[in-house]
Amino acid sequence: MRLLLMDGLRNGQLVAGSKLPTERALVDQLGAPRTAVRNALAVLEREGSITRHVGRGTFVADSFAANADAATVQAPQTSPAEIMQTRLLLEPEIAALAASQATQADIDHLHHCLARSEAAGTHVDFEAWDSALHRGIATAAHNTLLLRLFDTMNAARDLPVWGSIKRRSATPERRDGYEGSHRAIVDALTERHPELARERMRDHLLDVRGNLLGQH
Repeated sequence: MRLLLMDGLRNGQLVAGSKLPTERALVDQLGAPRTAVRNALAVLEREGSITRHVGRGTFVADSFAANADAATVQAPQTSPAEIMQTRLLLEPEIAALAASQATQADIDHLHHCLARSEAAGTHVDFEAWDSALHRGIATAAHNTLLLRLFDTMNAARDLPVWGSIKRRSATPERRDGYEGSHRAIVDALTERHPELARERMRDHLLDVRGNLLGQH
């Protein structure tokens, strides 16, 4: 599904805001089961690549169209320790920039990701919306180069070693803590408070690093 969007953007058949075919039409076009198409659309929505409106349809998100090349980033070979080092260097500054650059649509998307992550019934769903929230913050900074750097770093979270260590460290208490941190970050962004956004993102990532790697 992602490749279909990428090809459409590159050949000019799709632009930001383009309406996508219906699920039924995509099933026919791709020759894929309807459940697979629906799941692929759900993933793209979580990432902020598409927007879906009841009664209107599904549309290409402005941010995805503007950063189509970044969406093809491959995961680098790295370690959880390197991932966390890079996140601590990059994401607090991204959050600070997003606090001053985010549009109301960006803020609305972050609240949507936050609500969906808190409502997630499984670890997998929570992790997906967690990732979508962090990418939404990077997108809200409206800096193409920073978003590319973020996507390169974030792709490493798809490596099996990262998923394994996150599952082993997951507890209900830690999820509660992450949800509280996420709410605090989104509140700082909503209040347009760069210093507070930077501080809360750094505190959140230090907590994540401690839970994953035992580095408190």
